Amino acid sequence: SGRIGGVILFARNIDNPAQVAELTRACHEAASRPILVAIDQEGGVVARLREGFTESPGAMALGAADSEELAEEVSSALGAEMRALGINWNLAPAIDLTHNIHNPSVGVRSLGTDPERVGKLGVAQMRGFQKAGVAATAKHFPGKANTPVDPHVSLPVIDGPLDDMWDTDLVPFRAASEAGIAAMMVTHVQFKALEPEYPSTLSPRIIQGLLRGDVGFTGLVSTDCMEMKAVTNKYGPGESAVLAALAGANVILFSHTREFQEAAYDALLDASRSGRLPIEKIDFAVDRVQETKERFAVTDRPSLDIIRHPDHLAVMAEAARAGTVLLRSEADVLPLERDDSHRIALVEFASHLDTEALEQSGQTGFATLLHEQLTNVEYVGLNPSTPSEESLAHARPLASSADVLIVATRNAHLIPRQRELAQEFLSSGKRSILLCLRNPYDAGVLTGAESVLCTCGDGAPSLAAAVGALVGRFTPTAELNVPLKMG
Repeated sequence: SGRIGGVILFARNIDNPAQVAELTRACHEAASRPILVAIDQEGGVVARLREGFTESPGAMALGAADSEELAEEVSSALGAEMRALGINWNLAPAIDLTHNIHNPSVGVRSLGTDPERVGKLGVAQMRGFQKAGVAATAKHFPGKANTPVDPHVSLPVIDGPLDDMWDTDLVPFRAASEAGIAAMMVTHVQFKALEPEYPSTLSPRIIQGLLRGDVGFTGLVSTDCMEMKAVTNKYGPGESAVLAALAGANVILFSHTREFQEAAYDALLDASRSGRLPIEKIDFAVDRVQETKERFAVTDRPSLDIIRHPDHLAVMAEAARAGTVLLRSEADVLPLERDDSHRIALVEFASHLDTEALEQSGQTGFATLLHEQLTNVEYVGLNPSTPSEESLAHARPLASSADVLIVATRNAHLIPRQRELAQEFLSSGKRSILLCLRNPYDAGVLTGAESVLCTCGDGAPSLAAAVGALVGRFTPTAELNVPLKMG
């Protein structure tokens, strides 16, 4: 009938709370029945709602905090704001384990390594979202802890026995299924022990056999975005959509390209008319989708006054502090003191999101926060992967003349040039602090720092917590939920 069945929001669709609320209101009104309005709001590094909305610490920080109560409170606050915006389906939480420090697509998006701990915290996140009236989604089934490449780029292939997965990757998904999570998202990873030909999103063995059969999940099954190269390198949008439907997917996501969406729609229509896609499979998918729409129908919305409510901001600040990890503290470097005769240099490998701030003001949000507390801080921001010679010419003498040097990294363990330069600064003989603003794995490849502090993410609450720890407002007590051999 040409009616809207569901939409997914990305950062490109979002300006401010009032605009998002009006956009979703128009979508709901254009439909003849309840619809699903989806978003990726994991928190931390994966968040579509940022400026003007409540930001949360990411999964690895929640894993370090190891508090089911906090995990649920964080998700409840996020869910309440989503509901006020007319969003009723969150493509989160990610409950992948993290085993491989070189994994390019998990990292701080993971709650950690221990399957039971990840399971209980993931279920707590689910409860928070769903109590707020937002369908939660466990992803990325059956787990991509050991993926050697990012599915956005190519198809990851994992060799390993199924027995190992039952004791590791599948533990959190089974817990989520038993707890009543609304949806599961299947990943574009090929598991050779289960499926010799297809990525999981296109595999009946994975969706029907493992997820529906062995795990016993009865809710909504969605694919990850079908525009990732893991799928498109081999299959066109039409054929991949049909294969996903045949495999048992109830929602098939094409998130960006209209031509792909139209090709998928036409191919599914042709497959249903020809009998290739049986009507029973279509009916089953429709039933799962309709059940989810009715269960989470947006019949009422909280006021937009709930956005950035002081209670929500307080919860995020508490969670960020609880998830901050002090891995090493030697030689009384911490806490830092406001003393104009004592020079502190901050060399920060900035995030790509900070590029505009660097160009406009010469410093990032983190540098601004730290400078508000310590006037004796001098700063230089570096591109995280390709710093200019001009910026390095500024950074080196600044670092060499300081009494205390802070080196703030973002995924240096994955970026060779950043790792090389960070090690150069830390090997200068200065009293130094390594501040890992993304993955704590940076602490395993860098040596020489007297103090090592990890925030497990660089969203606003985590950066504020980092400043608090540096100036002694609190002493971090969290422990990482990932194995780490210190450098």
